[in-house]
Amino acid sequence: MKVSTRGDYASRALLSLVLHQADGPTSVRDIVERTALPQPYLEQILLALKGAGLVRSKRGVGGGYVLARGPEEITLADIVSAVDGPIQAGDFGLPHTDGACEHEGQCVLLAVWWDAGERMREYLTGYTLADMAAMAQGDAPWPPVSASR
Repeated sequence: MKVSTRGDYASRALLSLVLHQADGPTSVRDIVERTALPQPYLEQILLALKGAGLVRSKRGVGGGYVLARGPEEITLADIVSAVDGPIQAGDFGLPHTDGACEHEGQCVLLAVWWDAGERMREYLTGYTLADMAAMAQGDAPWPPVSASR
């Protein structure tokens, strides 16, 4: 499983909003300057995040984007799902529960792929924007990085 560029960019943009939320609404230009994300792509991502109810926009002088909910209420799973759709290991459908497999090995593999997607959803749900901000500001330890691939 791989988080897409859209998922990464969306997470980076929202983290920037959290880290500067005391400044009020943040313009797309300010997010671009802080994160080095490409502006046209970021604008599309912010529209998707707005449609998912994760950010609100304010027009005019002093306008920009703000979080629609508190950073402790927005998980990485929410962000990735908003821009990429459901978090899953693949588009294989639901596992069979009655053993009615049409092809050899199908049932067991469907169950494994489903479980892998579920574990990723659970993992990303375990991190909120508030957690990410605390880590970025040095107020919380970073997650361990495994050297194995």
